[in-house]
Amino acid sequence: GVEELSLLEKLLGLPNGNKYGVQGERKVPVLQTNNGPGLTGLMTIAAHLVKQAKKDQLLGSTAEEKAVVQQWLEYRVTRVNGGCSKEDTKIILKDLNMHLEDKVYLAGNVFTLADILMYYGLHHVMVDLTVQEKEKYLNVSRWFNHIQHYPGVRQHLSNVIFIKNRLYTNAH
Repeated sequence: GVEELSLLEKLLGLPNGNKYGVQGERKVPVLQTNNGPGLTGLMTIAAHLVKQAKKDQLLGSTAEEKAVVQQWLEYRVTRVNGGCSKEDTKIILKDLNMHLEDKVYLAGNVFTLADILMYYGLHHVMVDLTVQEKEKYLNVSRWFNHIQHYPGVRQHLSNVIFIKNRLYTNAH
């Protein structure tokens, strides 16, 4: 959580002045603010950073987009966070693969905070997938590869390799 927020800060071009802590057993991120109580939770802090950077479009433009972004951020925090079992991971990848079948990004055709945080949340999963698994979740692989090449997103995280073989081309 805290590392992701630092990555997000850098991506948004914010100065590194924020102080983060964690709270409780589940290591929920906390942002200490200068005025008043701190902010708690990945989604809350991330949305706050986006607003601070005046990049509100990352939260969605229309009411529907905003709801979809919110939905995926919740999914990210409730399903992807923490130690996932192999089974959980399979379900998550299957869900995402179906959702991304006809979409470029999680919220349709626009790049949002949901894509950024889902990318950071899944990075450790994607690094460990075999070539066969990446091919099985082709839509997730396509989306992930696209996001990791989005300017400023990947930063110091390792580049996940997706082998381009004849499965990906239209030439026969």
